[in-house]
Amino acid sequence: MFRSLHHRLWFVLATTLILPWLAAGELSAQAPDPDAARKEGKIIVYGTTIPNIMVPIHTNFEKRYGVKVEYWRASATAVADRAISEWRAGKPGFDVVFAINGTVALLKKESALAKFTARAAAKFPAQFKDKDGILNAFRHTPISTLYNTELVKAADLPRSFDDLLDAKWQNKIVMPDPSLHTSTAQFLWNMQKIKGEKWLDYARALARQKPFLMESFAPVPTALVKGEGHIGITYAQYVTQVKGPLSHVVFDKVFTDSTDLAVGAKSSSPNAARLYIDYLCSPEAQKIIAETGDFPLAPGIYPNVKDAEKVVANSIFMDNPSDEQFKKLREDFRKIFSAQ
Repeated sequence: MFRSLHHRLWFVLATTLILPWLAAGELSAQAPDPDAARKEGKIIVYGTTIPNIMVPIHTNFEKRYGVKVEYWRASATAVADRAISEWRAGKPGFDVVFAINGTVALLKKESALAKFTARAAAKFPAQFKDKDGILNAFRHTPISTLYNTELVKAADLPRSFDDLLDAKWQNKIVMPDPSLHTSTAQFLWNMQKIKGEKWLDYARALARQKPFLMESFAPVPTALVKGEGHIGITYAQYVTQVKGPLSHVVFDKVFTDSTDLAVGAKSSSPNAARLYIDYLCSPEAQKIIAETGDFPLAPGIYPNVKDAEKVVANSIFMDNPSDEQFKKLREDFRKIFSAQ
């Protein structure tokens, strides 16, 4: 069942969401140079995945290629803010950056990224091929509803987004602050796909639940484990990546987004940066990604997450607001959520 649902999702993505392709020469995959990368010796990576999840990937990469990885992790918003600030100051400190598609797209608009298409990603679904040959998607991050199994009974679980508005969840929901966290602003804005013109009414109703607001998705499961909330809006993979009495409930629609890698336009180690990106798209790294609970993009490789087949089958890929829309969303959400 899982395999058929997974294949069905990729078929739908490939046939109904495929982006226009540029000329074959512009999108041709590029082979990295391991010898040149080894001479450069080190890369600096800015990313959004919690460090302990990246350890096995970086350990294998360093052992295989002799290139050391210096990794700095923060929320998608913080990664974008730091990278863009450094770029505008003329002192970019990253060789590789990765975050959700919308965040890395902001750097792309700044011309802060170099062209590179990972050869190892050749068989990934066509939807994720960047028409400009700059962004390289390597996983996707479904947003689910996690809960503390010691505080919430199975019979009381929410079964839909509307159920989150039940009075019994007031002061018991943990989620990122959408006025500060780009991904959560995007998540709520994409409620248009479910609620239509009433999506903002839904955001207001959620704010009236007086949720405990965090800086990003990452601290939400820890807050649940500590009992600071009963249910939380965060990434599905944290069910296996954070220790504690955690599980999740999968709604009939699950918002998700790709995580994209890119080489810095002024990277001091461009060969090592290209090799790193190609490695993360390789079958070896994709299997490691799945073993950690993340959702890889390579067809036929599945994550180690409860109800993963249902997550994949119910996934809806989010659209990206424009820069102006993001700015207005933050202002609107600041008023909506601070008023409660």
